[in-house]
Amino acid sequence: MKLRLQASVILSSLALVSFGAIPANAILLIGNSENDSIIKFDEGTASAIGNFTAPGSGGLSAPDALTFGPDGNLYVSSGGNSSLNLFDPLYPKNSAVLKYSPTGDFLGVAASGAGLTRPYGNAFGPDGSLYVSSFRTNQILRYDTNGSFLGVFASDNNGGFGTKNGLNGPNGLLFAPDGSLYVTTEGTANDAKGDLAFAFESQVVRYSPEQVAGLAPTTAPSVFVAQPTPLKESFGFVSLLGLAIAPDEQSLFVSDFAGGIRQYDFAGQLVSTLSTNYTGTAPSSNFIGSLTFGSGENSNNLYAIGFNNAAGQDNIGSVLAYKDAKGSATKFTGIATTDSSLKRPIGVTAVRRSVEPVPEPATIYSTLVVLGGLGMVARRRRKASTK
Repeated sequence: MKLRLQASVILSSLALVSFGAIPANAILLIGNSENDSIIKFDEGTASAIGNFTAPGSGGLSAPDALTFGPDGNLYVSSGGNSSLNLFDPLYPKNSAVLKYSPTGDFLGVAASGAGLTRPYGNAFGPDGSLYVSSFRTNQILRYDTNGSFLGVFASDNNGGFGTKNGLNGPNGLLFAPDGSLYVTTEGTANDAKGDLAFAFESQVVRYSPEQVAGLAPTTAPSVFVAQPTPLKESFGFVSLLGLAIAPDEQSLFVSDFAGGIRQYDFAGQLVSTLSTNYTGTAPSSNFIGSLTFGSGENSNNLYAIGFNNAAGQDNIGSVLAYKDAKGSATKFTGIATTDSSLKRPIGVTAVRRSVEPVPEPATIYSTLVVLGGLGMVARRRRKASTK
């Protein structure tokens, strides 16, 4: 449940809550949902370093999931509203996934239409197509690299009204190395009046590699994680949101918007729990967004996004860092950096400090040919010098 809580006082100070620092050689990109922008955040200096995109660039509105595609460009879920009545004539029609260059230039709309309504998660599948969770219609839609609609990959099979253990309020999407697709669901559905209802459990569901490949119907995903017991630090509910696979690819981390991060092995068994109560309040006055592992020297460190919804805090955001993805289940023991430029952040991804597009195969081939040619020239010169 992504609550939009309002407050009046803006914190202007930068606070670092910890006893140490995590060395870094990369940056984070953070979706700044109340400012309609994407912020660059330096892992080394633990501070925001300006906008990656200007507010509203390309129509950016309430950015959510951030995903780097195989082409090196950034794909951002944008638009819609998670709580307005679907029949409200003022319901925004701007739901889309927008594409930006590695330097933040708007490149166009990567996915829109075909019923896409309040997109949250997005991910590229094994076939290279873009999968997008349509939160308000309980669907996962597919688009090609040109933005053309390829069809409905999966739905709740009930017209958006929800199904037990089904695709109810899909949020985060993540493809595992074996080709299966993991989806966090918030347990929501639409009622007959078009209002959002919390009628089902919040779960992690899984679509098998066969289902992803189109070799089996997607009408019945397996329940990978049933709704867990709410953490003591939370307000008493569960709303699973972000997903990240551990660097050793042996476990899956899941963020709970209501509080905490849970680690599961791929048999669905709970391995560990990390407290996210960086405000130290009871219950916690902060909510938690997406997850990402770092890069380079930080590749084993886990990062999460939070924001403070307490009165007077104005949804000011924080970056949470867990060295080696370790921490206490009962007390926040990571590093929390609070920055007044972050306003209700949700999405996050880690990138190299030098953000460059991934070369196309043809470019790589051409480079190898050139390098090979230079090598031949060098060898010939060495032979000539020995004659």
